Amino acid sequence: MIRYTKPFLDSLENIIAETDYILRYEKGNFKSGYCVLKDTRVILINKFFPLEGKINSLVDIIRQLDIAPDGLSEKSQKRLKEILQAAPAS
Repeated sequence: MIRYTKPFLDSLENIIAETDYILRYEKGNFKSGYCVLKDTRVILINKFFPLEGKINSLVDIIRQLDIAPDGLSEKSQKRLKEILQAAPAS
């Protein structure tokens, strides 16, 4: 279940932090609010997006990435499982 709160955003950021990807909030004119540079393993989120937009962008990205749960903390594994089992937003 997706909750649009700062602690939920923090938990998504923690999942990314535990991977090889670097998460950065930058200003930019991203069509969908984010940009994933897979060759350099950098995720850019538009820093001017509202909280809901940042959370939706990170959820979309996490669903696209092939994240191995084995390398995550127990708390992040639980959150990742929640995200992957939740129905994608339409």
